[in-house]
Order: sequence, then C-alpha cells, then structure tokens
Amino acid sequence: MNKKAGKNPRPFWPDSFRKDAMRARVSFLLLALVLACAAGARAQQPEKGYWRAASSTAVSITGDISFSTSKISINFVSYPISPVRLLKPAEVAAAFDEAIDTAGNGQLYRINIPAARRFLKHNTLCGTQDTQWMATYVANGALDVAYFSGDDPPLMTFEALQSSTDLCGTFTYVR
Repeated sequence: MNKKAGKNPRPFWPDSFRKDAMRARVSFLLLALVLACAAGARAQQPEKGYWRAASSTAVSITGDISFSTSKISINFVSYPISPVRLLKPAEVAAAFDEAIDTAGNGQLYRINIPAARRFLKHNTLCGTQDTQWMATYVANGALDVAYFSGDDPPLMTFEALQSSTDLCGTFTYVR
C-alpha cells in the first residue's frame, strides 16, 4: 500500500474542474458588482444619456440634448454642469407642474450658458441674460428641464416661480 499516513485520498473532482468552478464564481461576482455599480450610478444621475426634444419649446430652441456626468450637450455644444442639491418633491411639483403626491426628487445644477449663445432658429435660452441654473426631473421616461438666469439659486416654491423673472423656460425630452 502506497498511501502515506495523514494524506487525504484523491478528491472526486479533478483539480482543473475545481479551479474552473472557482474562476466562474469569481467572474460572476465581479460582473454582479459592476452591474450594481452601474445601476447605482444611473440612480444617482437619471438624466444621464441622450434625450430627444419632445415639447414645442425643446423642439424649437434646444433640439435634442445629452447628459454626461459633468456636461450637458445642447445643439452639439457641451457646457459643464455642477450638481448643487437635490430638489424635494414639493419643489419638483412647483417647477414642473407635477402632482406633489407623485413627484419624486429632482436635481438643481449650476451651469453657465452665455446669453450670446444661439441655438436652433437663432433662439436663446434666457433672452439677454446668461443661463446660470438648471433644474431637472426624470419620471416615466421623460426628462423635464427648467433653465434660470440670475446669480442666486432659484427659489423653488410655487409662489416664487409664478412671479420669477429668472425662470427662462421649461423643456421636455424623452428617451
């Protein structure tokens, strides 16, 4: 008998099979981690990606737009954006005429689009004022965007927005 004392008998599965199974498990876990991170990033910035103009203001002024993590592209020109804060459902309801009980969170961004910048049909976003702020809200496959002028962040209440001279317009886009 050649068996050495204390050594386990040969396992049922060959070593190569066990290594392949371990490699498959590790690959699966890494894939799951990557997909979870991607889903988390999408949830943090739901406006990311390409959007087609849907409202008459979007069709006639900006055309299609796209978002990346740090830029918005309007009419093939990119502008840096910087997230300022989340918008509460009541603020989203006031800015985008949503029902307060169904509105979710939106996002307020800092942006700088010069008043001299012309878009489709020689239109501007805020007339003779620089565009300084952008509010966004994504729901049901649609993106609502409101552009604002002014140095101070817009006050996002129904009363303030009704009398605001800084609200340049609201635009709707779809995927």
